[in-house]
Amino acid sequence: MTQGEPRRIGITVEIKPHVYDPERDWERFDQVLPRRLLAFAIDLAVILAPVALVVAVIVLLGFATFGLGWWLLSLLYPATAIWALIYYGATLGHPASATIGMRAMRLEMRTWYGAPCPFLLGVLHALAFYVSISALTPLVLAIGFFNARHRLLHDLVLGTVVINNGRRTTALRAFRPR
Repeated sequence: MTQGEPRRIGITVEIKPHVYDPERDWERFDQVLPRRLLAFAIDLAVILAPVALVVAVIVLLGFATFGLGWWLLSLLYPATAIWALIYYGATLGHPASATIGMRAMRLEMRTWYGAPCPFLLGVLHALAFYVSISALTPLVLAIGFFNARHRLLHDLVLGTVVINNGRRTTALRAFRPR
């Protein structure tokens, strides 16, 4: 390195382009928003089913211990939040990059450049969704109608995109070629 040269620190940043083009890959985005809503309802049921079972056990334990077991109900909200984050992280971090509801609706989550979703991104996606839906209810959902990839607000912030999976994409191509 000479006297007047800028010092290099060894970091290179590569900006990757969007891999999914809504004009070219129309079948990747066909009916994603309504199916994503149904997938969320399924995921909510999957998350709340064990929580309901735990509530029933705690209530019965409270009766059996003459009310002493009911203090466990104070742990229910944080435990439910942790369970939901683990659920989203584990299912979105799975090689299918989809929650159980998304698999049922034949959807998957990818990064904007096409990579599968890692565990930490799944957890951050769930956190961003619940925080944004709490603060900006209409905006977070309505924004999906105004962009070609049907991305919601937390998708834009985190750089993710929800698309139809390969099986549904192939079926749509065969059924309705453009």
